[in-house]
Amino acid sequence: MEMNKKEKQFDAVKMMREIRDKISIETQNMTFEELKAYIKQRFEDNKAKLIGQQK
Repeated sequence: MEMNKKEKQFDAVKMMREIRDKISIETQNMTFEELKAYIKQRFEDNKAKLIGQQK
């Protein structure tokens, strides 16, 4: 059985791993309070909202 290999234009798993590794390096020595502030700042910078938040 011959398999047709297609070259991926976008590798979601690779991207997710790169993002996860970058965040892990940035936060590795943070306290819990620093980590909460980091997450809050990232959400504000990206204008993202947590699930369940209004406005």
